[in-house]
Parts: sequence; C-alpha cells; structure tokens
Amino acid sequence: MSDIKTLTEQRNDLIQQMKDMTAAIETEQRAFTEEEDNKFQELDNQIKALDTTIAAQERARSLEMTENTKKEEEKVEETREALERRAFENYIRGTVEERADMTAAANGAVIPSTIANKIIARVHEISPVYAMATKYNVGGTLQIPYYPAASGNSYPDVQMAYATEFTDLESTSGSFSSVSLTGFLAGALTKVSKSLINNSQFNIVDFVIENMANSIAVWLEGELLHGSTNKVTGAIAGITQSVTTAAAAAITADELIQLQESIPDLYQGNACWIMSRATRAAIRQLKDGEDRYILNQDATTKWGYTLFGKPVYVSENMDDIAASKTSVLYGDFSGLAVKLSEEMNIEVLRERFATQHAVGVVAWMEVDAKVENAQKLAKLVQKAS
Repeated sequence: MSDIKTLTEQRNDLIQQMKDMTAAIETEQRAFTEEEDNKFQELDNQIKALDTTIAAQERARSLEMTENTKKEEEKVEETREALERRAFENYIRGTVEERADMTAAANGAVIPSTIANKIIARVHEISPVYAMATKYNVGGTLQIPYYPAASGNSYPDVQMAYATEFTDLESTSGSFSSVSLTGFLAGALTKVSKSLINNSQFNIVDFVIENMANSIAVWLEGELLHGSTNKVTGAIAGITQSVTTAAAAAITADELIQLQESIPDLYQGNACWIMSRATRAAIRQLKDGEDRYILNQDATTKWGYTLFGKPVYVSENMDDIAASKTSVLYGDFSGLAVKLSEEMNIEVLRERFATQHAVGVVAWMEVDAKVENAQKLAKLVQKAS
C-alpha cells in the first residue's frame, strides 16, 4: 500500500492535469470534446478515490497514534504504581526511599495515593451498601436539594393539568428541601507483626490492603446503615417509609410484600433486600399459599438468593429479628448519599508500636451519610415487646 505522501503526489499530479485541460479550452475559447469530457471525469473520479484512501490512511494513523499514546500512558501508570508499591513495601520493611510522593510524618510517612486507591476499590467490593450509595467527593458542607413527595403521594407534588389558552397556569404548593452533609473524621489502624515483615517471601502490601479494606468496610457499612449519635446519620434513621411487624420476634410473607410495595415502581429496577444472616435463615422458612418457599437460591443473582424477584444481601451490620429492631431494609440504595470530604491518606507508623514488635498502618478519611431520596428506601421494624 502506498504511503500518504505518494498518494498526495499522485493527487496533485491529477489536479494539475485537470488545470491544464481547462486552461487549454479557455485559451482556445471552446468547449470540451466528448473525449476530453470523459478524460476530465475520469481524473475527477481518480482524485475522489485518492481522497477516500488518504482520509482512511490518516484515520488509521490517528487511531494507531492514539493507541500507542494510550499504551505509553498505561505503561507509565504501571511503572508509577510499581514504584509506589515498592516504596510502600520497603518503607514497612525499614528501607526508606527518597521519593517526592512520600511525605514524612511525625514518626512515619504518608504513602502515595496508589495504595489508598486500591484500599478504596477493595472496600467497594466488600461492601455493596457503599458501592450502591451515591457518592460525593467534595470538601466543606454539601447541600443536596430534593423535591419531597406530598403526603400520601409516591411522587413529587408538581402536578400537571389541562389548560386554556390565554389563561394562567396555577402553581402547586410543592417546595424544595435539602439534605446537609458535613464530614466526620475517622481512622482505621492495622498493626503488622515484624515477624511477618522480616519474612521477605510474605506479600506485605496485599496483606495491608486486605486488612485495611476489611476494617474500613465493616465499620463504614455499619455507619452507612445505623450511623452514630451526633456523627453520621446513616440510612435507617433517615428512612421514612416503614412497615411494622405484627410480632416482635417473627416476620410474615405479607409484611415483606407490604414492605416491597412501599417503594414506587419507578425505583424498583435496582432495588434489593438487606438483612442479617439469621433474618435470612428465618425468611427462608416462610412459604406461600401453595407451600413453596418465598426465598430462593439463585446462582444468577449477585448474592445467591432472591426474594420476590429481588437480590438478597446479607450484612453482618444488620440487627437480627428482635423487638423494636429494624430487621430488613429494601429499596434502591442510590437513595443514600455518602460524602467523602477528604481523600483517604495512609500513614505508616514505624516507631509508635516498636515495643509491640509491630508496625502500624493507619488510614484517615472524613465521611458523612444521609438519605437523600426517601422514596427509594423502606425498612421493616419489629413490633415493640
């Protein structure tokens, strides 16, 4: 295949031939002969064909350059990640590398973002509640506006009606409300035995990432669900749609149906159930009127079980069935807003735990969580004893 330069030269030659032909008839003050007209059209068709070929080759070259650039960027990113991973491992093991992206702390060092990002990604995998929530990575106080539903109505109270030409529309009485999210400092500490650190065959980086991610995920999911007094509000406190069971220590299929039906069809698409393992075991024993179990094992769903067509997620942070406890949550958990005010940073504390023959790794972050769309979520509350 000819290169673009050769094709361009051919194109220029054909254009020159067409110019020579038009110049000749202008000089002679006559029209094209049939033979000349055919020749001119043939030259024009050849130029169009060359234009198509040149454009295709330029597009292919552009794609190749883009792909090469992408590969180079990925290679640079992989190299940076490998260097930061090595620096992190070496620092834990006691070898300090002079790197611009490792900042000295009081008795340790702040580790580059690569490791922190891997921990956050792992938290995402461990905690579906966090993964499903709507996340905002901003500083300061965040005001999230929303249009609340009118009393007894599942949809915002903006009403549409027929109108008459030249007659003013009358506004409805709906008004915006807002959810305010601030930020509360939280930290997670993992201590690594120096005996493990001194074992060069032990994958110390993955050990820290997994332990830190598990610690953060368990705590964070608990806060997203239950919250704490004067701290994170969490989902349960902010859910306004509620079904109360008839018994303090039992759940019926009808109550679960009522709970599911409290969510408008608009938000059913991504809805799921959240409950404890003991609650799931109790619901597994419930049957419908034809003696069929209502909770079924389903290998095609995310967590292996479905209840009334929706996936069931077990969280160890959910309360078991007991008087006045919230035993089941249902809905689309994008209705829960999570704000991370501060990007997670990781510090390695080499001296603080020296007397314990250990090295500390601490993660810091600021977080807040509240329900931002109460129509998406509902809770099942056990009857008080």
